Order: sequence, then structure tokens, then C-alpha cells
Amino acid sequence: MTGTFVVQLFSGNQLAMFMVPCVIGGFFILLFAATLRDRRLAKADKPTWSLRQFASTFYFNPRKSPDFGWAFASRFMFVLAYAFLTTYQAYFLLNKIGSAEADAPQQIFLGTVVQSVVLIAASLIGGRLSDRTGRRKIFVLAAAIVYGLAMFAVAISSNFNGFLVGMAISGLGFGVYMAVDLALVADVLPDADDTAKDLGVLNIAGALPLLDRAGDRAGHPGHQ
Repeated sequence: MTGTFVVQLFSGNQLAMFMVPCVIGGFFILLFAATLRDRRLAKADKPTWSLRQFASTFYFNPRKSPDFGWAFASRFMFVLAYAFLTTYQAYFLLNKIGSAEADAPQQIFLGTVVQSVVLIAASLIGGRLSDRTGRRKIFVLAAAIVYGLAMFAVAISSNFNGFLVGMAISGLGFGVYMAVDLALVADVLPDADDTAKDLGVLNIAGALPLLDRAGDRAGHPGHQ
């Protein structure tokens, strides 16, 4: 949300729109790295890795762990939907809603604010309800349905207010999903002795759908 706010401040300067958030983010990453008290393994506890062992860290057999496989696939598809919405919202506002190019950065910021506020509230409420009821799958299913409705609401919107309604609904769906998803994954991990590797594999499902955003955002929306 802060990133979109910074971008809209420099909407008249394309270089600054890209570089200022990078400089701010880079500063805090370096600050974090310099101040973090990192725990280190003793030499005797360090594992010896082979290329085969390294490759195995990115592998899991969905036949042996079907529940984990479904969790991987569902996260990939959910984050893919999120990536589509956040990546192409600028083009949607310009080409479908008819927003002026100068207004698009501020409108994206407002949409991000609305989405984020609802997302935070939904994640807190959804997480508490899931813990109290002891249910996970029903919340993930409901979140997916709500997010699907959000995508539909955005697609049929004809003005900016309709777009904001769709963004709010997307925050509701994504918030509930993020509150329950990790708990569901923890329940279906294939091997209790290899939890870190399995969580790393699962993170691939959340990272792959976002790869399209880097190349797509290399061009200014007004040039498309």
C-alpha cells in the first residue's frame, strides 16, 4: 500500500516511479541485514549437501501426498488470480473504465487501500473463526468463491466506483484465504521431519504466478 502511494507521488516521472520505491525498499533490506542477529550453525552440525540432495529440496510426489499436492495447486491458482488483478488493473482502468493516464496511479493507490483494509479485517476475523471451529477447507473454499466473485465484479464494472467495490470484495476473499491457508498446509505436510523443505516447495506456488508482473510492468501503461 505504501509502495503504490509512493508511485502515485511521482506519476509524472517514469524513472522516479520505478526507482524511488526500489531505493526505499533496498535501504530497509540493507538495514534489516545489518541489524539482524543471525543464528549460525556450528561446523559439526552443518549438513553435507550433494547436487542430488539439493535438487530433491524442490521435489514432492503428489501421488504420495495428494492433500499437499492439492494445497500446492490451489495456492498457485489463487495467487495467479491475484497476480492478474494487480498486474493488469492499470490497463483495465485506462482501457475499460476510461480513466486518464494521469489519474491511474492515484486510482490504483485508492484501490489498494480499499483492498488492504478489507484484507486485514477479513484475515483477523477469518483466522479466529477457523481456530474456533477447527475447520480449514470450508474457509479456503469460501475464500476462493468470494475472490471469483470479486474478479467478476471488476470485469463488469463500468466506472471507478464499481472497480473499488470489486477490489473490496477481493480483499475479503484474499484475507480469509491467507488467514487459513498456512494452517491448512501445516495440517497436510507430507513429512514432519522435512517441514522446512516442504514449506519451501509450497512457497514456489506463491512465487511463480507473480513472475509475469516484472516483464509486464516494464512498459508504462499509457504506452500500451
